[in-house]
Amino acid sequence: MGFKNLLAYQKGFELAMEIFEISKSFPKEETYSLTDQIRRASRSTCANIAEAYRKRSYPKHFINKLSDSDSENSETQVWLDFSEACKYITVKQKETLINKSIEVSKLINYMILNPKKFGVK
Repeated sequence: MGFKNLLAYQKGFELAMEIFEISKSFPKEETYSLTDQIRRASRSTCANIAEAYRKRSYPKHFINKLSDSDSENSETQVWLDFSEACKYITVKQKETLINKSIEVSKLINYMILNPKKFGVK
């Protein structure tokens, strides 16, 4: 099994792509601030899951990278709060995306609490 088969990765990737599509409509003045930040954080969530999976031979590295992933996912939620407060997305859009982010967080934390199920020795 590769990292692309992990449900946390799949759900995180799906969320990052939804954020990418929604953020296309953000104002141009947000290009190098909010738009860039929310895209980076959501993508980094997935990248850190992939890195964690590749480092599963080292339990502490595995958990550390998953912790980084969860942190990036939390950062994504903050940028979603700003997006809604700035009226770039609706309350409904934010709620939907936050709920997906919470699901990703639960999956990441499951991996942290059950490393042996993911090939960690």
